[in-house]
Amino acid sequence: MVSDNPRKLISTGSPFERQAGYSRAVVSGDFCFVSGTAGYDYQTMEMPEAIGDQVRNALATIERALAEAGFAMADVVRAQYTVTDENLVDHVFPVLGEAFGDIRPAATMVIAGLIKPEMKVEIEVTAHRP
Repeated sequence: MVSDNPRKLISTGSPFERQAGYSRAVVSGDFCFVSGTAGYDYQTMEMPEAIGDQVRNALATIERALAEAGFAMADVVRAQYTVTDENLVDHVFPVLGEAFGDIRPAATMVIAGLIKPEMKVEIEVTAHRP
């Protein structure tokens, strides 16, 4: 049986995608699943020191992946935030509020280590096309 909504893979060109065998986002039907996204500027592979800048970079990468997939930030229904230190949370909340304040997806935040020491935050989202 052939699907009316074939799976579409979205890449940002990050070297991690090829190395680890994943896509930045996968569109399946009316859903777009965006992988955990750190705060790198994927054009330069530079990571800002400030947590707020890392969050902004991650959200910009997510927004570009969603747009390429035919979705918008307003379509985000679920978000998972991983922050490496509970003391950073107060710096993360305002930036997330700027991006998701009116969208208000269901969300979870956890404190955990990430795969590179410069990473302070990773954001994963799921979007649904209405």
